[in-house]
Amino acid sequence: MTRILMVCLGNICRSPMADGLLRRKVIENNLDVFVDSAGTANYHVGKQADERMRQTAKANHTNIDELRARQFTASDFSLFDKIYAMDKENYDNIIRLAKNPSDKLKVDLLLNELSPGENRAVPDPYYGTEKDFQEVYHLLDHATDVVLSKIKNGTIR
Repeated sequence: MTRILMVCLGNICRSPMADGLLRRKVIENNLDVFVDSAGTANYHVGKQADERMRQTAKANHTNIDELRARQFTASDFSLFDKIYAMDKENYDNIIRLAKNPSDKLKVDLLLNELSPGENRAVPDPYYGTEKDFQEVYHLLDHATDVVLSKIKNGTIR
């Protein structure tokens, strides 16, 4: 089973949306993949995703209501095959917890799947408008399409 983790700061906007999108696509394609999400900070542990992100998800036929925020830990390196950070700050926070080079190789920025090597960030919509949440949804939808394709062709295991 392939195991993929999506990570942002608080685990209430970007990473639960990426988690929910990939989870839905994995189920639709009947793939043996476990998807989860976490935050590098402990601000929202145990809480649902931001209401605006849940509404954006529902408007786009994705349900993330059951997801609850949790904090990324060093043990996640042994639990997951691939760890996607939403931006450079969270990437750096994840890498600081890596115990060895193998752990570091599991981590990448999610938007590098769309634009390899450009190290673009998924913008944080938390202080934005409904339009910002929708734009993040579309970015994550496209990025998770690429991840799904890589899972199917065996380049992510």
